[in-house]
Amino acid sequence: MTASHTTRCIWLTGATSGIGRALAVRLLDQGHRVALSARRPDALQELAGDRDNALLLPLDVSDRDAVLAAGDRIAARFGRLDLAILNAGTCEYLEAGTFDAALIERVFATNFFGALHGVEAALPLLRQARSQGGRPLLAATSSASAYLPLPRAEAYGASKAALSHFLESLRLDLAGEKIDVSLIHPGFVKTPLTDRNDFPMPMRVSVDQAAEAILKGLEAHRLDIHFPRRFTLALKLLGILPPGLRFRLGRRLARDHADTETAS
Repeated sequence: MTASHTTRCIWLTGATSGIGRALAVRLLDQGHRVALSARRPDALQELAGDRDNALLLPLDVSDRDAVLAAGDRIAARFGRLDLAILNAGTCEYLEAGTFDAALIERVFATNFFGALHGVEAALPLLRQARSQGGRPLLAATSSASAYLPLPRAEAYGASKAALSHFLESLRLDLAGEKIDVSLIHPGFVKTPLTDRNDFPMPMRVSVDQAAEAILKGLEAHRLDIHFPRRFTLALKLLGILPPGLRFRLGRRLARDHADTETAS
């Protein structure tokens, strides 16, 4: 989103780390009124500094009541939302040998249901912006892993695929209200979350590159904001291969991981 004379009212979750922090800094510096949400109040305060265009809303997105209360505070302060960026997310990898359904529930609580709580809180405020003549935008950070099943990504990939499917369906229902929906599908981005990964991450980009790609896509109300494009287009193509070919490809990746674990 380029700097402009139009001040937007924006809500950003997952604002204090990784992609979220890079987005928050740019949006605040551009002069927008930005509601910032993350779990740690001290990290939010450090991010906002002395900026008077930041509204700090510490919360855990898996807590529906807390998210709805944040929506009420935004309504009281801003009166509307021109843009909601539901960016909060987490990642845990599943080891099939020690299958843990609680792990999957934790990942879905943040990545899927946390985003749904944000949708529920944001929609009335987006509708208010539309009633004032705006073209509001609902956006959420999914993942390129939603395009293609990958080893150990059962929880993470499924939560992001569910989010993408849900919002693509919601997009159809909101189109008549002139509320747009953008999905963000990043490839690998260098963040504290991906720094924990124990496998190769081809074409990994910086948070600054990610933020620039996202803001450019949001400015255009692009339906699918994906990057780096060589990587994400390759995953899209692999995702439409016949199931047998997809299985053989994924099985090869799983074997490589097992070999690495044995060697260590």
